[in-house]
Amino acid sequence: MAVKLIELGAIVLVLGLIGALAVRFSVSAIPLYLLAGLAFGTGGILPLTTSEEFIELGAEVGVILLLFTLGLEYTADELVGTLRTSAPVGLLDLVLNAAPGVIIALLLGWGPVMAVVLGGVTYVTSSGITAKVLGDLGWLGNRETPAVLSILVFEDLTMAVYLPIVTALLAGAGLVKGAVSLAVAAITITVILYVALRHGHKVERFIASPSDEVLLLKVFGLTLLVAGLAQALQVSAAVGAFLVGIALSGPLAHQARQLLTPLRDLFAAVFFVFFGLHTDPTQLPPVLGAAALLAVLGVLTKAATGWFAAKRAGVSIKGRLRAGAALVPRDEFNIVIAGLAATAGSAHPQLGPLAAAYVLILAVAGPLLARTAEPLGRWLTKRAGGGTPGPSDGSATGAVREESQSAPV
Repeated sequence: MAVKLIELGAIVLVLGLIGALAVRFSVSAIPLYLLAGLAFGTGGILPLTTSEEFIELGAEVGVILLLFTLGLEYTADELVGTLRTSAPVGLLDLVLNAAPGVIIALLLGWGPVMAVVLGGVTYVTSSGITAKVLGDLGWLGNRETPAVLSILVFEDLTMAVYLPIVTALLAGAGLVKGAVSLAVAAITITVILYVALRHGHKVERFIASPSDEVLLLKVFGLTLLVAGLAQALQVSAAVGAFLVGIALSGPLAHQARQLLTPLRDLFAAVFFVFFGLHTDPTQLPPVLGAAALLAVLGVLTKAATGWFAAKRAGVSIKGRLRAGAALVPRDEFNIVIAGLAATAGSAHPQLGPLAAAYVLILAVAGPLLARTAEPLGRWLTKRAGGGTPGPSDGSATGAVREESQSAPV
């Protein structure tokens, strides 16, 4: 027990030092957490094994809290409205950005299931890093920002459908059994959404408490309970937690977010370390070429998505470039998808290293590319003969969703 406590204490302390370093240099801590996991895992410089069971459970709780706090950012009505308004751009985003992962997986001979998994890994933008980039560069008030945020919301909703499908595929379900699992998942999601839409106020009355301690216990307990039931029904614990978050709204959602954010950040950090622990650093070199190729394709496809979304909103060239650059970073969800495959035991052995390398490249390159969008936009505008910014470079008049939907950065 003493050794376990020492190892656990060392890991948490290192995470704290890494977080402080990330804050100091205004970068995402998630790639650094992955590197820490690589250092502490098999093949690393200081392998740890005795505390692995706790870290595995903590990692699962981390994913659940990540998705729950994300769900707190939306109401059921907002979900339906977003699906209607952003569907064309969202579908384009899905096709353009999932395709490279699917194609690469098939070319590598990994099979259709791994193609679906890798397609998910290459598809999703990091809402955490993107929100931070928008804030750091002063882009939150720009006219292209609502278009960017609508894409992020659409991706989050797509994950609610995608994760049950991936869970069923990774479980090795046959056609009939897989169809039954997906039907059960669809019914479960529909029931929870119905409760959120029609009886959300009853859920809030049950959860509400004047005591922060009681509220924390109720919210945390209900989230874990629903996540566990969802997983038992082959829906995925993450989706169950996301839907619980949707059921809460208004001041209660704000209070729950404030109480759970520190807990979420702690367990989410444990999750990213856990993923690194299960990735052998010696397996990274063989997949660096494929990861670099996917990263280049990812930059191009996200840039195209952002350009199209901003153009559709009537934004100028500079705004289109900013939108594309803001969508480039990958991070938390990409690792969550690869982690689901790894824990299912049916993943290709190179999936974890490839996903880790891919995320590390784009988590670092994304914010750097965003800083080049403005100079490049000015140069292109000058070449096109339009030396003065158009009205589309001004501030948006609508409200912009806060950064709080992000994962720990």
